[in-house]
Amino acid sequence: MSIRRAYAIAASITWFGLGFGLILSAFNLYPPVDVPPGLFGVNPDGLAGLAGRVVDYMSAFTDLSNIIVAIVFTMLARNPDRGGRVWHAVRMDSLVMISITGLIYAIVLAPDAQVEGLEVIGNTLKHMIVPVMTVALWLIVGPRRQVTFASVFTAIVIPITWAAYTLIRGHFIEKYPYDFVNVVAYGLPAVLMNIAGVAALGIVLGLVFWAIDRLLSGRGSTSNSATPVTNES
Repeated sequence: MSIRRAYAIAASITWFGLGFGLILSAFNLYPPVDVPPGLFGVNPDGLAGLAGRVVDYMSAFTDLSNIIVAIVFTMLARNPDRGGRVWHAVRMDSLVMISITGLIYAIVLAPDAQVEGLEVIGNTLKHMIVPVMTVALWLIVGPRRQVTFASVFTAIVIPITWAAYTLIRGHFIEKYPYDFVNVVAYGLPAVLMNIAGVAALGIVLGLVFWAIDRLLSGRGSTSNSATPVTNES
């Protein structure tokens, strides 16, 4: 299977998971669950709560990371030989952010997750299948040299922007997407420490991905190496 076809299939799976979850959220098709104080999940029924449900859905780190992965997969399906500083940062984001999504869900969120009915499909895709698929595809088919040392640090722009947006929006609505950023429950200092810890994890993961890419670039064939296109954003 060619690299482009592999990424086209992966893009389809990722977009499906995102679209499926969005439909469930928009039309309030999730089973009723107990929502702890300070967390997303309480919106009026029917059209009155439609906008709130959609914004809540799009405000989750899980969905942001899956969106970035879906965009990257789509762009790689069109042209695997990409380069440039912006692309390097986004490519690193796709690896680091989806890895954090998978790790935090498996370690922190899964034990208390209330997942029932149709939500099992979207939840499994976004938190398990897509993270594993993203890293596995990168390891197996590359392309190589699309994650650079500089991108380890430029890639944190998007996650930090998400964190700032989450805290600012949460200040006004007193609702947050995850327990570890729940200012209502734990206070701002503790949440800032949690965010700093996740950012540090992201940098460590980025360094690991960069080191592995360097190692595989030395061993791999030239057919899996991307030709940098310095003027492409």
